[in-house]
Amino acid sequence: MERRRRRRWWPWVLLAGVAACAATLVALVRVLPLSSEAMRRQIVETLSSRLDADVQLADVQLQLFPRIRAAGHDLVVRKRSLSGRPPLIHIASFAVEGDIRGMLRRHVAHVTLDGLNIEIPPSDRDDSDAADAPDARQADRPLRNDGIGRGVIIDTLDSTNASLVLVPRERDKTPKTWAIHTLRMHGVGVDQAMPFDATLTNAIPPGEIQTTGSFGPWQPDDPGRTPLNGAFTFARADLSVFHGISGILSAHGRFGGTLAVIDINGETETPDFTIRAGNHPFALHTTYHSVVNGTNGNTYLKRIDGAFLHTTLVASGDVVETRNGVHGRTVALDVDMSQSRIEDILRMVMKGNQPLMVGGLALKTKFLLPPGELDVVDRLRLDGRFSMAKVRFTNIDVQGKIDELSHRSRGMRSGASAESAVSNFRGRFRLDRSRITLPSLTFDTPGTRVELAGAFGLKAETLDFTGALLMDAKISETQTGFKRLILKAVDPLFKREGGGSEVPIKIAGTVGAPKFGLDAHRLFHRGKSTKK
Repeated sequence: MERRRRRRWWPWVLLAGVAACAATLVALVRVLPLSSEAMRRQIVETLSSRLDADVQLADVQLQLFPRIRAAGHDLVVRKRSLSGRPPLIHIASFAVEGDIRGMLRRHVAHVTLDGLNIEIPPSDRDDSDAADAPDARQADRPLRNDGIGRGVIIDTLDSTNASLVLVPRERDKTPKTWAIHTLRMHGVGVDQAMPFDATLTNAIPPGEIQTTGSFGPWQPDDPGRTPLNGAFTFARADLSVFHGISGILSAHGRFGGTLAVIDINGETETPDFTIRAGNHPFALHTTYHSVVNGTNGNTYLKRIDGAFLHTTLVASGDVVETRNGVHGRTVALDVDMSQSRIEDILRMVMKGNQPLMVGGLALKTKFLLPPGELDVVDRLRLDGRFSMAKVRFTNIDVQGKIDELSHRSRGMRSGASAESAVSNFRGRFRLDRSRITLPSLTFDTPGTRVELAGAFGLKAETLDFTGALLMDAKISETQTGFKRLILKAVDPLFKREGGGSEVPIKIAGTVGAPKFGLDAHRLFHRGKSTKK
């Protein structure tokens, strides 16, 4: 009797097993086509719907045992609204691996990609004008989530030999490209954030970047609004690709926002920063807060704090693509150097181991650096004001002449002991094509005031100034003995209102061999007007 009962149960067990297998096969057929061509069509249809794009796939080879695996070639995704642009995504080859249990849960265990190329089109919004700089708060706007992402999740994705290209708005300009050597992402799905690790090469300046963070969910209608955040390190960036400067830069920091509005906080170190005009390496450290448009590469610098030698600076501005068919980006900054040293600035741009002068410097200027093949000092444009306090000239002969001038301008006898005079400068300046123009320069020492206007050539280090020497003493009082008696006759010629003397002067020569002299031409015309 017991044996009969057992025989009655086994057909039902067998039937239940067959039913379970049938249900499993039905479910598997729904998520996994059982032919290569059927899978190719399903991949094309699914991606076309999910990404709102035209999708092409050359071929797929499907393998079901011992593990489910599909391999394909030449997958192309082209955004429908950008038919005239390059493909959004192109994959040279790929492989997909998983198991039945994972497939039933719509999970793919592993995807490998080789030759992935992503080209981000320009945003519909024009961010090239600094006045329209993107605001990181735009990342807070609601993201599209209409259910298109309820699909397969890739547990792990590995990519090699990939590239990310930012396509410029103007078709005649060169795209910005990053070579992504390795990329690993987890939990890859259209409707969720995807953690990633990547190593890539920056194009300009060339250097290696390592970054970790999360990316997504993907926004098919506007890729620039796709969220991202994470941290990065940038190593051995070679600045010599920029004409006129050199140095090896390293950086690290964090970023967040969206692809079109990336908010970045970071630090840089360049231990051997060099401007070719001066050819003196020095350490440069900066911290910065910027907003980058990842779809066109434009950078909006909210604040930069820099330090080199004994000088600090604060700057803000933007680095944006140059229009009118010119390749490259224009750097436009407002620079404030309220705590700096004149010798540090001179060391940057002047040859020789000894600067022309030392002292405190306060400077505010507009900084404009357009792109081009010329050296930085030939392209750089500055327009600002400055003041220098307690300045001493390092050339003994020059400082000696300043000391003697200060001494005599107070009516003291030659040869009397006097301490070295310090000078104060203030004025306006403009730098254009490696030539500094000073339309207004005031120079004070005890007993003397010099008012000058002229220009200084950075490369040749030439001086070309004219102005007036205003002294507390009369001309005759600057000399002794017989010379003093003779000069009394010309005191009226140099007399200035309020007392003392006014002497027209000119300064020429070079920094190494300056020539100070009386401007006889202006003195002659002044004498004629005095007689009248």
